Amino acid sequence: MCGINGVLVLNGIKPNGSVIRLMNDALVHRGPDDEGIYEDELISLGHRRLSIIDLSSAGHQPFLSHDKRYCIVYNGELYNFRELRFELQRIAVGSTHSAYPFVTQTDTEVILAAYIRWGKDCLKHFNGMFAFAIWDSLEKRLFIARDRLGIKPIYYYSKQNLFLFSSEIRALLKSELVPRKVDHESLVDYLRYQTVHAPKTIIQGVGMLMPGQLAIVSDKGIEVEQYWEASSYAQTKSPDISYENACARVQELLLRSVERRLVADVPFGAFLSGGIDSSIVVGLMSRIAPVKVKTFSVSFDESEFSEARYAKIIAEKFKTEHHEIKLKVSDFLQQLPEALHALDHPSGDGANTYVVSKATKKAGITMALSGLGGDELFAGYPVFNRTLLLKRRNFISALPKSIRVAAGKIAQRSKPGISSEKLLEILRLDKLDLPSTYPISRQMMSDEAIKRLLNRDNLPSNRVREYLYDLPVLPKDKLISAVSLAEIGTYMQNTLLRDADQMSMSVALEVRVPFLDHTLVEYVLSLSDSFKYPTSPKKLLVDSVSGMLPPEIVNRPKMGFTFPWNHWLKNELRSFCSEKMVALSNRSVFNKKEIMNLWEAFLNDSPRVPWSRIWYLIVLECWLNEHQVEI
Repeated sequence: MCGINGVLVLNGIKPNGSVIRLMNDALVHRGPDDEGIYEDELISLGHRRLSIIDLSSAGHQPFLSHDKRYCIVYNGELYNFRELRFELQRIAVGSTHSAYPFVTQTDTEVILAAYIRWGKDCLKHFNGMFAFAIWDSLEKRLFIARDRLGIKPIYYYSKQNLFLFSSEIRALLKSELVPRKVDHESLVDYLRYQTVHAPKTIIQGVGMLMPGQLAIVSDKGIEVEQYWEASSYAQTKSPDISYENACARVQELLLRSVERRLVADVPFGAFLSGGIDSSIVVGLMSRIAPVKVKTFSVSFDESEFSEARYAKIIAEKFKTEHHEIKLKVSDFLQQLPEALHALDHPSGDGANTYVVSKATKKAGITMALSGLGGDELFAGYPVFNRTLLLKRRNFISALPKSIRVAAGKIAQRSKPGISSEKLLEILRLDKLDLPSTYPISRQMMSDEAIKRLLNRDNLPSNRVREYLYDLPVLPKDKLISAVSLAEIGTYMQNTLLRDADQMSMSVALEVRVPFLDHTLVEYVLSLSDSFKYPTSPKKLLVDSVSGMLPPEIVNRPKMGFTFPWNHWLKNELRSFCSEKMVALSNRSVFNKKEIMNLWEAFLNDSPRVPWSRIWYLIVLECWLNEHQVEI
């Protein structure tokens, strides 16, 4: 796992060589083990290395092909690199290709050899998480690719003849070739969803390559191509098999996924919350791993937020070497500046991941497995049930809007809060289909509130709604898969995976996500609602590992991994938060009175202003100040 950078000039004067060094310096945290730079008359490539596979100097990057024509910089892990290496060494009968002369044991060289053999079709052969760039010095062409699910990021900036790319925005800004200006449409996106949805970012002119995309950059411009699309697997007809066969296939794919992700030449462990997803990952690891699995969980003095009891049950069942990170508010206060500094892109939900990542790294672990993705794939969130409920009660949409709105207002008066606000907003819609209702379920702040906050009469279109309307129409028995696609393409990719990458890599920890093996994702999306209907928590997933989990884990209330923010923001963090809210309110784009009204309402325990609606504004102010970004 690493950090990659590049500066390409196809017509004009290449920037000073110090630019790539500045960009590399900005990514030291991602790769403390080694650094490398490649330069020719058109391109500079930079790399920071975190050694996971083949710890020797043979893994040094940028890496050149045996004939010196191609140069690669690569961030990620290719889990099937050994099988591909064997295939690339074998000379098929009648083939015009010769065996590639490997000189290392790295997956980096396998990616390069696969590209030389198959061109862009090499991506169809890969199983892993990756973002890489290959420079063809003969054709003067740059090939860039990102993994299917978007686990590893790649950001880029293009202007006239200049093209820059990096694993992080901070490195692009460090180049001083990218203006430090906020994209105002993306600011609205952030206020809606506490993140910015790719391909846009919070910075004007900086974009992201989307999951499952490749790009070719040459003097002809930038050509982007989608080589994998999750929705295509949900469009297929459901396989004609029994429920028992589906469970067996899910177990087989998940077991193989975990097995692949245990390939490493460094100490490894797992995040363990005691929830269904992380418990299954730990259980499968314990079956496969040749050594006792090391597990890590966070606990709090505030018992209602602590999952320690559940994590301990799983740790004892699978005989792991368990590490409970007992977090006091003083510990968090000490780590808060570090967590905020680690944010490469603002996010209201990243500090949690930082704390557990730092503790895991401190325990001597360089690679950890996570249960991320299980909720999205196996209907673990309340939005799945709510969507199915709306479908069953389709008579609601037939009612006159006036009656629906009146009912919503009654609910809001009887139980004021975020849930009743969102219910009223849904009942005001012309349609109650998924593209209309889902965006509201994940929205942090209503459009009307954002208009007041920004002194604006109109807002740009909702990017989540645009994404959903662009999805193909799925078969009638695939509503759960449709919700999965909504979760995977929005919240998971743009919040959970971005946070997992930026926070874990800030402490040089690699996080692997078995639930996002593309073969597993493809299969589960192809199954009908009848297999995945959440009559009990994640029924298909739990049944697939038949009896692995104790009932108290399966049937426990869903908590989510969160901190006692509400208490902290009103007490120990009150002074810090007040200072940041005042600073944000003084920025010209915001309505000062509205910002401060929000803060006062939160302090006065308004049910309409939860801690999350405050914290992500504080994070935004800290990020703008940290990176000296003009708003």
